[in-house]
Amino acid sequence: HRALLNNSLFGLIVVPVQTSLALFLAILINRKFRGVAVFRTIYFSPVVAPMVVVAVVWSFLYNPGQGLINEFIKAISFGHLGPYDWLSNPGLALPAIMLLSIWQGVGFQMVVYLVGLQGIPESLYEAARVDGAGSWQKFWHITLPQLRNTTIFVLIATTILSFKLYTQVEVMTQGGPENATATVVWYMVHESIHNVRVGYASAVAVVFFLIVLMRVIPVLRSVVVTEEREM
Repeated sequence: HRALLNNSLFGLIVVPVQTSLALFLAILINRKFRGVAVFRTIYFSPVVAPMVVVAVVWSFLYNPGQGLINEFIKAISFGHLGPYDWLSNPGLALPAIMLLSIWQGVGFQMVVYLVGLQGIPESLYEAARVDGAGSWQKFWHITLPQLRNTTIFVLIATTILSFKLYTQVEVMTQGGPENATATVVWYMVHESIHNVRVGYASAVAVVFFLIVLMRVIPVLRSVVVTEEREM
């Protein structure tokens, strides 16, 4: 129960935040300026890094003693805040993993959005410019509608990935403290390997698959219905 709750909370926060940030970054680097290739590489590089390595590095960043994140918080608060024991505090451990996951995965969604942005006909923006549309109007009435299918794909992919959360938890917290970061996949692995309850873990996996499927099918159904109406 706690693992499913953690998974749901993780998805409810990470999916919209990561998707919005990816769209913002894609729009930001979908412009012609010097060094744009460098920025694209920087934003995408965390995606290709092994999650185990990323989790270990962030464990050092979260270190309550000399971790850079605590040092940064102390610096901007002039020593009034911190240090925080991020990974040992039940109230901070899951948000800490959320922050890591958003940073690590946003590059993938950014690239998908970038491809979608480059597929929007420039003539639409030129026509809107002639009509006197501002930047926000072009974003709301051209960019977002044209990226509808891209956004649906990003949301579905990010939702599925959020339910697969495991490596960060195993490396950084092992499901603790007090099961604050336990997820369904971590729980399945723990039950099957550590407690040797393979049958029980398999049953959990089947139920979990059905839950994820129930969340994805309504989105796919809405896409099909909308496309049929547009035809």
